[in-house]
Amino acid sequence: MEALHRGWRALALATGVALLLGGPPPDQGTFPERERQLSFYHTHTGQQLDVVYWRDGRYVPAELARVDRFLSDFRTGDVVEIDPALLDLIHDVQSLVGGGTYEVISAYRSPATNEMLRRRGATSGVAEKSQHLHGKAIDVRLQGVPTAELRDAAITLGRGGVGYYAASDFVHMDTDRVRHW
Repeated sequence: MEALHRGWRALALATGVALLLGGPPPDQGTFPERERQLSFYHTHTGQQLDVVYWRDGRYVPAELARVDRFLSDFRTGDVVEIDPALLDLIHDVQSLVGGGTYEVISAYRSPATNEMLRRRGATSGVAEKSQHLHGKAIDVRLQGVPTAELRDAAITLGRGGVGYYAASDFVHMDTDRVRHW
């Protein structure tokens, strides 16, 4: 297992160097495993999900549908297709840092939920055109990993937006353009 983590760290370093030198990062989904597995715990519903969403070189449609339902808007029950690239991103971040189950704070948000959160102002940083509206963003912690380390790993991969909310102890990751805050 340690050798695998060293390999991922080397890949992350190579990705960071490529980005610094103006080159493209390695393609997502090209990591050498036969299966991609994720474990989730939803902090608002108390539900858990363990899923192998990718097997033998392709996504598993029935398992992706389970993820879509699990990461649905828990306030309204609305479901959207979660971007498989987002799952690959959080899988690869986990491979870099280790850790256990992802604690989900927010994933898909319906337009009604997003607007309600914006109006309430209870959650800082709720964007009007949030990637959460498209199933392309997730706010998480990773059991056993400090959120600052989780943030750093996501930034190193350079495959989307990364937001760090230290006061609330979570990291936002999305598959939109590369940026961080």
